[in-house]
Amino acid sequence: MELLEPPRVVDRARVDCLGIRVVTPFRGMLRVRDELLAELAACLKTHDLEPDGPFFHRLHLIDMDGPMDIEVGVVTSAPVGGDDRVRRTELPAGRYATLTYRLHARRANKALLDWAAEQGLALDRWDVAEGDRFACRYEAYRTDPRTEPRKTQWIAELNFRLADG
Repeated sequence: MELLEPPRVVDRARVDCLGIRVVTPFRGMLRVRDELLAELAACLKTHDLEPDGPFFHRLHLIDMDGPMDIEVGVVTSAPVGGDDRVRRTELPAGRYATLTYRLHARRANKALLDWAAEQGLALDRWDVAEGDRFACRYEAYRTDPRTEPRKTQWIAELNFRLADG
């Protein structure tokens, strides 16, 4: 993993987005993410829209042995969506633990989780029968996947919403 910006806490405002949310097994999740990114990019092109911010991959529910509830989205306030696939959504306001990296998402996630624990920061998450549910845990792609197909070149920013307190 290439760490480009170290772990830190940032305050984020609520952000309007368009997204596609699905449930998929952990195994094959990144293939599904890539398909959803392409579908979302095609929707933007169809409506002749440019995003107001990055594309992202959000994890609503994590179960590495079962179904994952994921969302692929893009920051935009454009009035598109409302069909059965592309819907209006948001990234909620709050304090977030964040870091920016290139390569090895699993290592980057572990690094941010370890750092948050070392700092005594509690994530805004809870255990449910299906796995770990998060108020907001996402990876924003600073590199536009529409123009850079090589994932090894993508710069990504991890963001885990922190519990109040």
